[in-house]
Amino acid sequence: MTGPAIQIDAAEVERLVLELGAIGAWGGTGVWRPVYTPAWVAAADRFAAWCGEAGLAVHRDAVGNVWGRLDGREGGDAIVSGSHLDTQCPGGRYDGALGAIAALLAVRALKERFGLPKRPLDVLALCEEEGSRFPTAGFWGSSAIVGRVGPAEADTMVGSGGETMAEAMRAIGLDPARIAEARRTDIAAFVELHIEQGPILEQAGLPVAIVDAITGMRHTEIVLTGVANHAGAFPMDLRQDPMAGFAEIAAGVVATAHRMGRPAVTTVGRVAVDPNAPAIIPRAVTFTIDARHPDPAARDRLYALHDGLIREVAARRGLGVESRVLFDHPPCPSEPDLVALLERGAAAQGVPTLRMASGAAHDTQQMAAVARRVAMVFVRSRDGRSHTPEEFSSVADMVAGIRVLAAGLYALAYEP
Repeated sequence: MTGPAIQIDAAEVERLVLELGAIGAWGGTGVWRPVYTPAWVAAADRFAAWCGEAGLAVHRDAVGNVWGRLDGREGGDAIVSGSHLDTQCPGGRYDGALGAIAALLAVRALKERFGLPKRPLDVLALCEEEGSRFPTAGFWGSSAIVGRVGPAEADTMVGSGGETMAEAMRAIGLDPARIAEARRTDIAAFVELHIEQGPILEQAGLPVAIVDAITGMRHTEIVLTGVANHAGAFPMDLRQDPMAGFAEIAAGVVATAHRMGRPAVTTVGRVAVDPNAPAIIPRAVTFTIDARHPDPAARDRLYALHDGLIREVAARRGLGVESRVLFDHPPCPSEPDLVALLERGAAAQGVPTLRMASGAAHDTQQMAAVARRVAMVFVRSRDGRSHTPEEFSSVADMVAGIRVLAAGLYALAYEP
């Protein structure tokens, strides 16, 4: 079944986006709202109030995730939708926040038109995803829900101001000793709406995409070591120059992803040179490689090509090489039947879509550990901008995305 046409109030979408974006406002259009700060507390309070006004049963779990429940007539595991409230520093009004607002407006529209669903519907505003205050904390809210936060983690995780996660939690009335209580095992499906954070929808001239996979990503730190020497007096053929090796590797790994084609991507993002002087052959160059692909086999091939190139260049140039994987997230495929269901819902709403993989990581990857079915809905971003005050999605595109989300939630929670 494709379900009925569902209407979403465009003015209400714009109002909630701007109202939430004003909490922690930075500059003209930016938002500065890292987890557990006063701005974050105010945003969580506002979202909880909106859920209560919509007639949802509101509660906050042990890490501060806000849940709004619409009970189901037949009970069972919940259908959940939402995203995160925290931002980059500074970020924009749409990354994360739009997904939480979309879930609320979709469920509110369904409740007002169709009453109680057969299965429970949960709206979720996750406390943290960005890692903007605690660099190692990314996905803190969803990690707690799926039971991936260790008992001592809050005490050892240090924030940008030197405070621990545990101290930040206690400062707003949360008890780190109760983190395990945030775990949920009763989630049947999780659907997250998010801005695209890239240019594909804009290039295609479409408002909405259905995400069929979230990329696998690996961050690797490489240290190339050679011999520091005079930049003028030492012949080229006798040098052990880690900068020359770095230049060859950086160009090579980027070219490898380019040859593989979309959606393979590789980025050399951070470089440190020792010594960093104009007339000295460096002793060492340390750099990072961010490599991503949503297909498990292609991802492994991309990583293997990168690793082989690094070894070959280092050996040929007489360089020492150390490699350390900072993190390695596997790809997360969407559940195929759920992707098809969302596409049918989009067709019923008259919203044109395409399928695409997400090149960014999302809470959905974490939620897949407990939800039997996961998928995402992307909304077009102007110029593909994200993680910046300049990010923007039009009201018309946001409404289209929320209608697709609502159609999917209707099929999951209301239909047999």
